[in-house]
Amino acid sequence: MSPYPFCYQITKYDPADCDIYGRYTGAEDSVSDHGPVESAYLEAVSAFAEETGIHHLTIREPQITGYINFGLETPIAGHGLAGLFPPDLTGYHDGAEVPVAVGLELVRAMLRDNGAWCRLEVEGTFAVHVGYDQYVYVAGSEPCDGAVARTRALGLFPEPIEASPYVPDFDHQSVEQRPADDDFWQLLYLTVPRGGTLLLEEGYVGNATRWHRVTRAGIEDVRSGLTPRAWLNVWPDFLSPDVDAVLGALPDEYSVEFVMVDAAGRISSFTAYDTIEAELRAKLTGARAVGALPILDDASEQRHERLFTAVLPDEDGVLRARWRTDPTPSDIRWSALHKVTRGEIRTGTVTSIAPYGVFVDIGGTEGMINAAELSWQSFVQYTDVVEVGQEVTVEVLDVDLARERISLSRKALLEDPLLSFVSRVGEIVSGRVTKLVPFGAFVRIGGEEDGFEGLVHNSELAEGTVARPEDVVTVGDELVVKITEVDRERHRMALSHRQTRL
Repeated sequence: MSPYPFCYQITKYDPADCDIYGRYTGAEDSVSDHGPVESAYLEAVSAFAEETGIHHLTIREPQITGYINFGLETPIAGHGLAGLFPPDLTGYHDGAEVPVAVGLELVRAMLRDNGAWCRLEVEGTFAVHVGYDQYVYVAGSEPCDGAVARTRALGLFPEPIEASPYVPDFDHQSVEQRPADDDFWQLLYLTVPRGGTLLLEEGYVGNATRWHRVTRAGIEDVRSGLTPRAWLNVWPDFLSPDVDAVLGALPDEYSVEFVMVDAAGRISSFTAYDTIEAELRAKLTGARAVGALPILDDASEQRHERLFTAVLPDEDGVLRARWRTDPTPSDIRWSALHKVTRGEIRTGTVTSIAPYGVFVDIGGTEGMINAAELSWQSFVQYTDVVEVGQEVTVEVLDVDLARERISLSRKALLEDPLLSFVSRVGEIVSGRVTKLVPFGAFVRIGGEEDGFEGLVHNSELAEGTVARPEDVVTVGDELVVKITEVDRERHRMALSHRQTRL
């Protein structure tokens, strides 16, 4: 569905020369004339922009010829952007705002298939899309009757249509796109081996990337220099100083992106398609390290798996870029974690028990209950409280997106048995000895579920000096005790056997 109520397909092709399928059968060439017809296209777009009242356009999803040539004409140096942007294409990125005059020159470059393409938009107000074979689509919030008449007067054919076929569709991905926010950079920091490196691939425009070799100390420098709204892939450092080994692993037929570090430590990349070995070695002359990354997954024995991906949000933290990266297992876990909120209550199933905690599947992702959050009651081993396959209800204590961890508590949803003893200080009760320690005996008052263990210190076991509690009681003994103190802050209860015999 079009986000704009009015849309026109503008062409130099007379609809009267189209067959019943809408295919043009006339004599007009499908490439730009670089002359009066091209100028007419630009004047028509300018008329629509003027009538809509816009003065700037936003570049969306910019591309250049890279792995593929998407135009009919031979790409030229600078992709047709020379004079509009510097050689490194600073300013040609998703979200960049340009005057209408620059936007018209971008339309010219696209009409000429010079190697650059982008959408030009003013969100909710105006859009220009250039398609194959000199088809231009102008959409907006106004009917622009004057611009339509001007377009016809220029010898072009504006036809109202429901929507541009180039309306972006980036929402088909089932996994939420991870933003390159603070959690992402913290994850990158934690993933970089101590004293080692990772590779960060920066997609600054479609079909073109820059590479960065990242250390823990250098992350902030890399981060500050990235192109706005770039998409990012994090890779293990697959660069090798053994160039012969890398080349020897290539199949006879291949499509590969070579990533190389030169003698000065600069990292760059280039693509190669079944290149003659002598030519390939010439390109790699002076390389200190090199790696081959198949453009097609099965194009080489040298397989490298991305670790995780992201897209840069704007400075206000909002992810407005419409790029979508191919999600890795880490991205899928992040997407599941991202839907979990601190403080919410979830019902899940115990999946495994480790020495350091109980893992629970809470619906698409796992969290962990540590020993302190499993039960109010003391226990020797986790299986005294839960078992694998058991359904449990838990509260989410924390979600750590950087470390991909969820902390859960079962205990938080159980009534604290200590609270029932606050008003019973001074009572004489009977309990069972559960454990002996060098400084006293623990005695459970009440049942297994609603009871609580208090400590009878050695000095409170009997009159006189007690060196060892086992000299007075044994585990399992029933013991009459007095509740002498309930400490809610430390979650402790003090008992005395001696005071019951005074």
